[in-house]
Amino acid sequence: MLEAIDVGVLSLLPPIIAIGLALITKEVISSLLIGILSGTFIYAYNTGGDLLSNLIETIDITVRLSAEKIGANASIIIFLALLGALVAIVTKAGGSKAYGEWASKKIKSKRGASLATSALGAMIFIDDYFNCLTVGTVMRPVTDKHNISRPKLAYIIDATAAPICIIAPISSWAASVISQLDDVGLDGMSAFVQLIPFNFYAILTIVMVLTLSITNLDFGSMKKFELDAANNLNAENKNLTHTGDELKDMQISEKGKVTDLVIPVLCLIVFCTLSMLYVGGYFNGGMTLAQGFGNTDAGMSLALGSFLTLIATFILLIPRRVITFTQFMDGISTGIKTMVPAFIILTLAWTISGVCRDLLLTGPYVGGLVESSNLPPALLPAIIFIVASILAFSTGTSWGTFGILIPIVADALSSVAPELLIVSLSATLAGAVLGDHMSPISDTTILSSTGAGCNHIDHVRTQIPYVMLVGFACVIGYLFAGLTNNFFISFIAALSVLISTLVFMNKLNNKHNKQTIENAVALD
Repeated sequence: MLEAIDVGVLSLLPPIIAIGLALITKEVISSLLIGILSGTFIYAYNTGGDLLSNLIETIDITVRLSAEKIGANASIIIFLALLGALVAIVTKAGGSKAYGEWASKKIKSKRGASLATSALGAMIFIDDYFNCLTVGTVMRPVTDKHNISRPKLAYIIDATAAPICIIAPISSWAASVISQLDDVGLDGMSAFVQLIPFNFYAILTIVMVLTLSITNLDFGSMKKFELDAANNLNAENKNLTHTGDELKDMQISEKGKVTDLVIPVLCLIVFCTLSMLYVGGYFNGGMTLAQGFGNTDAGMSLALGSFLTLIATFILLIPRRVITFTQFMDGISTGIKTMVPAFIILTLAWTISGVCRDLLLTGPYVGGLVESSNLPPALLPAIIFIVASILAFSTGTSWGTFGILIPIVADALSSVAPELLIVSLSATLAGAVLGDHMSPISDTTILSSTGAGCNHIDHVRTQIPYVMLVGFACVIGYLFAGLTNNFFISFIAALSVLISTLVFMNKLNNKHNKQTIENAVALD
């Protein structure tokens, strides 16, 4: 087992390199790999030895750390593989096609497609991994039909994954937070419920998604992708790089029905939920429903639930001869292949997160800066929110950020400003979700790209302005919360900033569109 060392500000270098290169080159795999190698070299260099031995040790550490991360997250890899297989089989059986045709008749507009996608994302609140891939699989044919770009779909998926999970008392995210709140001496479930109203980022992100869906407002680089998609008559934006292209050439059964998609998705929801309770020991008795979810292993539960769903799908399709046994098995291998890019990126993301958290102590370094600062208590919620955002963005993990900052915030606020403890803990959760939401090395961000069939860096670049706008509104809200400790005043302040900015952006958008039309008429 590799021992962590304190390298100070150098611990920030690996994520800065990886994120900077990814945004510049638009190539995430090589950027992550360079970031990992830089981090392991810093570690090797600071443990002594000459340059050659340090370089050799750098490679050795990288390989060992990657192997550790794959082993620790094997259940998530299995879940993704099984879910990829399920997607391919449902597609091959014609279920996705039938659902797309049905939904196209029921959903008549781009606004309706966006709202339906948002609603489905809100309904699947058990786990963000499950949310990202399921919503993308189900809604991608519908959003393609209505010329919604893949980056916009990826944003809607991402914005209704972690932000929904973090305010749902029964979810894998809530279970993680509740256990950590228990560890710092609070009543976990009771405290979590109190944190929900002050989680401004989660609530305002939902407001943002609904506003964008209803108004069809877009800005930043997202606007270009939406214009490209709107001008593409066959509803498939050719200038996007999609994942899962293996599904394009698949022979699709004409016997498929809408139920061949709906039933597997419902089975997935039911089996994953029951599996979480089973793995958590709920059915053994002696615990509440919340404790059952709190004790579970999300990765193992999702893998078990998806395996049971695959069996149920076999029983649904094969006896009816929708597809043959051979086609079913071919679908499994094809589906797993579509997940290979996600496997690679996730493994690298987990590895660089491990370099920062387990070897270079990036989290404790940042947390220590907060704890040692002598700032006015009223400013602490806003500052904690910003620090949590930076930490989660740099490490690509909101759960890791919770683990680092919750004990620090609980100890510091209990002595400095106990009246602001709930607000500050909420700011910790909100900031961690924001940073995770827009980090290119976050597994949730990666899976949102995968679920939408969108180029990963395109997804990151297009959603950053949206995330930053909501984040700015949250900073204002937490400043008011620190001064007043009043939910209504602080939330109204944050909401007012967000809505007024969106109204202003909408006016600019309308003015630009009007000017474009006038210029076109003048040219004619």
